[in-house]
Amino acid sequence: MSLEPLTIESKDALRSFDQIPRMPVSRMLRIVLSSGGGRMNMSNNLNTQYRELGPVVRQIGGPFKFVNMFGPDANRLVLLDRDGMFSAQRPWTQIMGNIFPNGLLLKDGTDHKHHRRLIHEAFKRPVLREYVEKMNPIVARGISNWGDGSGPLLAFPAFKQLTLNLAATIFVGTTETEIDSGDGRPQQMNVAFEDMVAASMSRVRLRIPGLEFYRGLKGREFMVEFLRDRLADKQTGSGHDMFSRLVRSRNEHGDRLADQETIDHMVFVMMAAHDTTTSTLTSLVYELARHPDWQQRIREASFALATPEPDFDQLAELHDLTHAMYETIRLYPPLPVIPRIATAGFEFEGYHVPAGTMCVVAPIHTHRMTEWWSSPDDFDPDRFSPGRAEHERHTHSWIPFGGGPHMCIGKRFAESQVRLIIHHLVRRYRWTIPQGYRMPVQEAPISKPTDGLPITLERLT
Repeated sequence: MSLEPLTIESKDALRSFDQIPRMPVSRMLRIVLSSGGGRMNMSNNLNTQYRELGPVVRQIGGPFKFVNMFGPDANRLVLLDRDGMFSAQRPWTQIMGNIFPNGLLLKDGTDHKHHRRLIHEAFKRPVLREYVEKMNPIVARGISNWGDGSGPLLAFPAFKQLTLNLAATIFVGTTETEIDSGDGRPQQMNVAFEDMVAASMSRVRLRIPGLEFYRGLKGREFMVEFLRDRLADKQTGSGHDMFSRLVRSRNEHGDRLADQETIDHMVFVMMAAHDTTTSTLTSLVYELARHPDWQQRIREASFALATPEPDFDQLAELHDLTHAMYETIRLYPPLPVIPRIATAGFEFEGYHVPAGTMCVVAPIHTHRMTEWWSSPDDFDPDRFSPGRAEHERHTHSWIPFGGGPHMCIGKRFAESQVRLIIHHLVRRYRWTIPQGYRMPVQEAPISKPTDGLPITLERLT
């Protein structure tokens, strides 16, 4: 089917929004349906748009003006936001405001800066060192029975439970005794987060029992109650978990977060850390199973540390593991697209984009652009090595953590957690997948395997 014609009288003239190329609805639907639906293979749709229509494409957005903007220059314009004209709060509130109200991503301007400064207290380097020290025995214990010989392990749910236990301990201060008590709350948390994330993509947003959105609302209610029950103890105690630190956090004027703000931030941060880390770990384990040479290379480096429980700084010395992790989130960015709404009109690629337009940039597309990456569909961690540094060809060609004012505040924590878990895993197990197996991936709202990723573990120690 032919595309909408683009006619302008002068190449130098600034073209209007209505002149931005748009893919016909029928063509768009065929692409989405042939890819298994919008959540399954978002990248196919985006790649087709860029290939056939160029770096800026109008979308069908109901009453909204909506454009996809492709490439590192678009990422830099929107995410760096030097002129402060792209709102993160407005689109994310539409997407997840009912489920994650007041999360850091749902704030702009001075309000965002105020909250980010307070939350940053829980992510400073000395605090991260404490977190790593606490996580070491939990990870070792959590993976100890994975290779029990009972058959393939489903990696995604296994990592999901492990990262949830870590979040409950490091973020909330839940003890191992509480986790092992069998009262069901850790498992309820797992279900709650899964339902909340799924609800953020729901098309039917009604509080009707049985609907996906309803389950997300109930998940939020569970988490709010779970945290509120612990709030008084955090306020009177001297704990070192994230919840306690947020309760005690003060800015230079002595201001603190209100109780509900603290709870809202905890729900959002726990979700973000829990789900994105699980996604990255699962994809990384898959690629290391497909590339046993890299698995062994990382294993040898971990044994070379000569300690089963490395500290924060020792983890940073695992360069091969870091490069493999970076390559994994290039290929499988946990957050495939990033939306903003323009609060002022601007120019991009010769087009005028008016205020009020939803502008979407796509890590999942940029990360595989042949203009910026060599053999972009291949798993090649060495592309991040100092000798090649393909990710430095443009400041915004690799954006798995976003960028600008809304750069992921938990980036260093997430990296340390992934390094730590893989370090323990390679020292204890060798793992494989069946010959010819390819992981079926649901790309949105957060990248994950639809089959749980079955792996076979061989115990080494």
